[in-house]
Amino acid sequence: MACLFCKIRDREIPGDFVHETDQLFVLRDIQPVAPSHLLIIPRLHVATINDLTPEHTTLVGDMVLMAQAMAAREGLTDSGYRLVMNCLAEAGQSVYHLHLHVLGGRVMRWPPG
Repeated sequence: MACLFCKIRDREIPGDFVHETDQLFVLRDIQPVAPSHLLIIPRLHVATINDLTPEHTTLVGDMVLMAQAMAAREGLTDSGYRLVMNCLAEAGQSVYHLHLHVLGGRVMRWPPG
């Protein structure tokens, strides 16, 4: 079965694109859990955090820096925001293509889950 995010990346199915670079694209989540809920997604298909290797170090750093920039764009840097990466089904991963959630615009509780 083809990857949902790869299909969106390739414009085979629509996505609510917010920003794009050569390495990453940013979408609004279709089932947001906060007023601001963005997904930072690498163009390179990596299924899970478990599949990362040292060669992906720059990619993961770029994802976090993009999250920071998108949080600023969404006006979240003064009030705060949360970054989340889920790994496998029991942690809540539903699309097996690495992605980073940027959540903000409401008070976040702890512990999550």
